[in-house]
Amino acid sequence: MRSLRVVTAAAVVAAMAGCAAQGSATRNSGAAPASNPSATSAPSPEPDLPDPDERIPKDPAKLAAALKKTTGALADAIDGWDKKKAPPRDVQLLALYHQRIYRFAARNPAIAAKAFARLPRRLAAEAQDNTRAIRELLALAHPVKSASVIRTRDARPAAELLRYFKQAERRFGVEWEVLAAVMFAETKFGRVRSASHVGAQGPMQFMPATWKAYGMGGDIQDHRDAIMAAANYLRATGAPRDYRRALHAYNPSQAYVNAIQLHARQIKRDPVNYYVYYNWQVYVITVKGERRVTGPSER
Repeated sequence: MRSLRVVTAAAVVAAMAGCAAQGSATRNSGAAPASNPSATSAPSPEPDLPDPDERIPKDPAKLAAALKKTTGALADAIDGWDKKKAPPRDVQLLALYHQRIYRFAARNPAIAAKAFARLPRRLAAEAQDNTRAIRELLALAHPVKSASVIRTRDARPAAELLRYFKQAERRFGVEWEVLAAVMFAETKFGRVRSASHVGAQGPMQFMPATWKAYGMGGDIQDHRDAIMAAANYLRATGAPRDYRRALHAYNPSQAYVNAIQLHARQIKRDPVNYYVYYNWQVYVITVKGERRVTGPSER
């Protein structure tokens, strides 16, 4: 059964790169201006937070230092975030810079190799996995004419999606980390509303015929129903006994399979990585270059 398609890849390179069909996008979620009785007051400074377009160091030593510092600061910010609510601006800014460092590393392997050699062993292993996953998915991307054709919506709260992933794991025996990695790759946790160019729909990107067989009578656009259906489909095609076989049935690409397993492995190593990936933003690859279409803007 190969009727499932990934909408995110083609044009989307969000958290990592994208997958195999068309593109994905998300809302541009800059922070709302704080109320202030003085109309002439300048916005509050954001010390130690990177700007949305912060420069990425090209020197390996400086790149390694930036990645190490940002990874630690992001983990601390995530720890203070109420996961039932939208992520605060500090989490968004740090996650965006974190993602942009990895995207730079994926496109500059020589610099990345020298930088990662300077990192602590655990972080170096994480960096290698993330960079490889991005490269795998970038290789599948097909530029679109314009990012404007991509319709998006807000992601459901991270805590809500995690609850659905774990419910699906209990029912079908498919690891929640794998389901999270699939949803991350497919639609950046449901932010993409557009169908793929081959007609795949919903947060987990089902073709209508496949949904009819595995959707259990649910709504293809409903996040919980889609996650349950994905677990049902993966179980029917080999998981948990053979995840590679099941994931290849979901999207018949070894690059896709590799990327999903790499990201799932990182979530298993440290569940904080689930929240990191949840906050990585969507980039759309167009014929004129790539464009970030979600995430924090300049204040």
